Amino acid sequence: MNHKQAEKMRVLIIDDQVLAKGYLKYSLEQLGFQHIDYVEKSAQAKTALRSHYYDLVICAYDLKEEREGYYLYEQLKDNKDLPATTAFVFISADTSAEIVHSIVELQPDEFLAKPFTIGDLDKRLNRVLKRKQILKPIYLALEEEKPEHALDEIERFLTEPKHAEFFPLALKMKGETLLACGLTEQAKDFYQAIINVQNFTWAQIGLIKTFILLDQDNDAEKLIIELALSADATLMAYDLLSGLQIKLHEFEDALESVTMASDISPRNLKRHETALDLSRITHDYESQFEAAKRIVKYAKNSIHDKPEIYLNVARASIDFAMTAEDKQTNLLIKQASDSLRHLKNNFPKADVEDQVKVIDARIMYLRDEKENAKALLHQLNDDAWEQESNEALLDKAKAFHEVGFQEHALKILDVIEKRCQDDPRQSELFLQYVQQEKSEKAEITHSPKELNNFAVIKYKRGDLATALKTFRQAFTIMPKNPSIALNLLQATAMELREKDRIINGKADTIIHRCMKTIESGKLSQEQEQRYQRIKSILADLH
Repeated sequence: MNHKQAEKMRVLIIDDQVLAKGYLKYSLEQLGFQHIDYVEKSAQAKTALRSHYYDLVICAYDLKEEREGYYLYEQLKDNKDLPATTAFVFISADTSAEIVHSIVELQPDEFLAKPFTIGDLDKRLNRVLKRKQILKPIYLALEEEKPEHALDEIERFLTEPKHAEFFPLALKMKGETLLACGLTEQAKDFYQAIINVQNFTWAQIGLIKTFILLDQDNDAEKLIIELALSADATLMAYDLLSGLQIKLHEFEDALESVTMASDISPRNLKRHETALDLSRITHDYESQFEAAKRIVKYAKNSIHDKPEIYLNVARASIDFAMTAEDKQTNLLIKQASDSLRHLKNNFPKADVEDQVKVIDARIMYLRDEKENAKALLHQLNDDAWEQESNEALLDKAKAFHEVGFQEHALKILDVIEKRCQDDPRQSELFLQYVQQEKSEKAEITHSPKELNNFAVIKYKRGDLATALKTFRQAFTIMPKNPSIALNLLQATAMELREKDRIINGKADTIIHRCMKTIESGKLSQEQEQRYQRIKSILADLH
């Protein structure tokens, strides 16, 4: 490390472990750094970065409670509180694959595993600070949101042979900047030219992004599959694949891809939020419940640890209970109550009275206390909608629909839909889900809990047309429920046999989906015997 340069630099250390902080201070002083500030908490770090310019920030990953360093850096990037010219270095004693994936995904300037020697620190800091200094004109242009100027600076940089060791990084920045300028075709040609010389992973990723933007989806999918074979790019491949699948409205496949990515790097909350929305769109209530719980688990003691995420676990458990078998319902109700208890323990001053009333009303409905649920919902103030979150309003719409107030539920969904359309920050997936809920609740007057029972009664009374229609509605909102799939399959087979029809394309699609759900789930002995009889009937109809 050049001591004269180090003397001019200002360093911020974010660490709450006294011994680690002392060793780092000693090491930095040995390397020539003199202007060193120390903070222990995320809030102090944000204040320091807003008050002073730092050339270097060294942050403990496991700051305070397990993961606050991780979320601090995420927030600094999202809020643009960290200048592009400032080097950010993570240090961590935990080098498990999960932690490393989580850190690398955030793309800090450097990651240093504890314990490290002064020599290790010298080598890493020298490299990252040299890079920041040499590329400073490019970073400044990007920071000032002048991508065209940044492109000019990159081109100038690439004409200097003395900068050759940083050419790969500059080329990577060029591709990203071409995309930022909206020059998609030019970016595509650029990435292809790079790959023809050397097959960099970043160039493959860039080329996939251009394919997706240019609607060359087949080419994108082929390259994603190739990328997934590379161990260091599997996570990015799953993310790109899920993005492509969402674009193509292949939501079940997208949920599977997001889940795979989450297993590799579980601390990414945005990915869990995407899984939550995809689960709701695909009516996969168990996956929705699991995604909501993972958000609480990984947000614990971070800036994302808020009352709303505990409420969402309770809401998801009730959604699941509405569609589950009776033996599961009581357990899910208990888990909803547990989540509310954790909320009250962690946030005793949180103003969530109305949201809890809605959850309580839904629990009452699950317990067949419909009139009590109605009475509790009547206590709510409709004038406070503007102050309520989208999730709170969505749960309220579900509660009103369940007790029979369909028009009121649709009115609430209208408010949420308009809010989402007016807010560019709102997730497109969430809007898609709200619109789906609105469409389904306009067509289906019964709650999930009532639908199957109503259809069974109609079927037993010989009203096959009404039973079939209601079973189809039930299967629309509960496509993972094997009992409902079996009932729909039976009603479909009976209708085809009664009307002496062969299986056509539409019926074949319904039959295939029902059988997929049945064979993926668990049946009782009686249901299994019934399923075999239905399959025999269907075989005769071909």
